[in-house]
Amino acid sequence: MKIKARITSIIKANSLDFSITGFPTFDLSELDLENDLEFLLPTNLRLGHLIERVVAELIKSSTNYKMLYENIQIIEDKRTIGEIDFIIQNENTKQCIHLELAYKFYLFDPSISLEPINNWIGPNRNDSLLDKLQKLKAKQFPLLYYRCTASKFNTIAIEQVAQALCLLVSLFVPFKYKGSFNPIYQKAIKGYYINVDTFISLNSAAKWYYIPLKKEWGIDPSENEIWTDITGIAKDVTESIKEKQSLLCWQKYRNLYSEFFIVWW
Repeated sequence: MKIKARITSIIKANSLDFSITGFPTFDLSELDLENDLEFLLPTNLRLGHLIERVVAELIKSSTNYKMLYENIQIIEDKRTIGEIDFIIQNENTKQCIHLELAYKFYLFDPSISLEPINNWIGPNRNDSLLDKLQKLKAKQFPLLYYRCTASKFNTIAIEQVAQALCLLVSLFVPFKYKGSFNPIYQKAIKGYYINVDTFISLNSAAKWYYIPLKKEWGIDPSENEIWTDITGIAKDVTESIKEKQSLLCWQKYRNLYSEFFIVWW
């Protein structure tokens, strides 16, 4: 994995704002950062934890925000009831912020509902944008005010801490979908999704492919240097679909790069 490409992908990632989530938004563009920022990253982390590490390092590298606490587990009666991602402080205003971070890939299924927010689902249909927002509202943000939380943050006044969400998303729509989207969704659309039969039918000798590791998801496909024809990924595709695991695919076609999910459903 190219570390610089991974960092850049997070800095440039699109976030959903208050008009979609209903939560105050913290956009990474608020961080004052040096150009060409680079730092070491662990190689053994899963995607979610890897993104947390990148964002934590970005906050620490910024000149206008300070990291006060990160990844604090909240324990009640010897049982872990949750984790608070970050408590950060604006160096100019001294405002402390409880910041929750999420990095998600959602596919739009127009058959679910007439309300777009209900239709963004995970690649394997086992989670959704709406589920995530409901969990944040019911569990994640209220966690700050639990009685057992106060002892973890004895250097700050909990009642004066603001709360914000950084929800970074990559969105995918059905192949050749003609519907329109709220501009906030539109700017986060990275590609499309198709089934195996459609994928095979669209193949040509001029197309080259790469199946990124999960920790590479979100990186620009143009950063990739290893490509193969369809036979080189056939086994991965067949096994994933058989196991009901949708997979992300990067494509190079002449000088054009694209990304799409091949779904099992």
